Amino acid sequence: MSPAAAQTAIPLPSTDLPVKIITNRLKNLNYTSKQGYGNFDTHFYDGQDEVSPSGLLKISKSYREKSKYPDYLPTWDPTEKYGPLEFHEYHDPALRADGNFSNLFAKENVGQLKVKKITPKLGLEINGIQLTDLSDAAKDELALLVAQKGVVVFRNQNFADEGPDYVTEYGRHFGKLHIHQTSGHPQNNPELHITFRRPDAEEFARVFDDSTSSGGWHTDVSYELQPPSYTFFSVVEGPDGGGDTLFADTIEAFDRLSKPLQDFLSTLHVIHSSKEQAENSQRQGGIKRRAPVTHIHPLVRVHPVLKKKCLYVNRAFSRKIVELKRQESESLLNFLYNLVESSHDLQLRAKWEPHSVVIWDNRRVQHSAVIDWEEPIHRHAFRITPQAERPVADLKFLNDENYYPSSLTLDI
Repeated sequence: MSPAAAQTAIPLPSTDLPVKIITNRLKNLNYTSKQGYGNFDTHFYDGQDEVSPSGLLKISKSYREKSKYPDYLPTWDPTEKYGPLEFHEYHDPALRADGNFSNLFAKENVGQLKVKKITPKLGLEINGIQLTDLSDAAKDELALLVAQKGVVVFRNQNFADEGPDYVTEYGRHFGKLHIHQTSGHPQNNPELHITFRRPDAEEFARVFDDSTSSGGWHTDVSYELQPPSYTFFSVVEGPDGGGDTLFADTIEAFDRLSKPLQDFLSTLHVIHSSKEQAENSQRQGGIKRRAPVTHIHPLVRVHPVLKKKCLYVNRAFSRKIVELKRQESESLLNFLYNLVESSHDLQLRAKWEPHSVVIWDNRRVQHSAVIDWEEPIHRHAFRITPQAERPVADLKFLNDENYYPSSLTLDI
């Protein structure tokens, strides 16, 4: 959709700036990347990975032969192309769940069940439930539990062993599955997002040559019109220690702010862009399945299950606050980034163990991988990413295709 088309097609809530003012500001934005945006673990890497005779891009043969989960290895097909993602209604499975969790925590399983809080407010760790045993009703309750706790870590799972087809179909229960614009996926499972950090001595140089930290806080693909809800992630091969994932609670972050600032932030909207990610993939010799997109989302979104407000900005994909001048926007965004990333009392650290599955609510939490192991090692994982509702500042606009901020896709 062109800016002009969006200008005439999308009605505005009365509290928003006039479309003309917003559109003019969008035209003046500079989307030049100011960050390296590595993504070496999700993108094809020319010079180290391989191109098959058919043109299919693959991890190098030496790494493929060492993999314990070859069915989950990434491939990149330069001929695989998709059009823009289109709006669809999303009905959160948590909203139809039994709040007593009578199916997820069935009485017959209570004796073998171990549940512990990771922090007082954020995160649970569960042992004694197999995700593969859950009924549809129990899956609905799982969604509710993840919404309520933000992050849930399941130990001793046979989930990955069931194979890519199974886990893909499992994810469909929670929503329409997202296909990533640039990352690798198993050859016949485009809905699976694969991260594969190569056991390469140069890995630390790529990460730390231009940065003092491996931290890359984000919420997955926030640039999409309908970003994800419940993300499933499993590390099938990783270091013996380290390689953890950090999570931060944006509901708690919003609640920490003063009431006047909360009220002001709730009137603002943020531009999220996938341009830098797509550029990086191509710079490394990789692919681009869809044209890069830019969408506007409210800076403060309302969670449809919890009915609570979440800060919806992240350093990786947020670019500018629409209603503010550039310097104002940069200062405010940096304050919010630092609030989320530096407040350890609203964070948790999920430690990876073999056969673990971590499920989190992308609307509520941000996350960052940690690169801290001492020697070159595989870190191979897969992600299932169901799309959720279009972010809204007021639930009266939930599933409203004409809600502003618009589905504005800039020609970038």
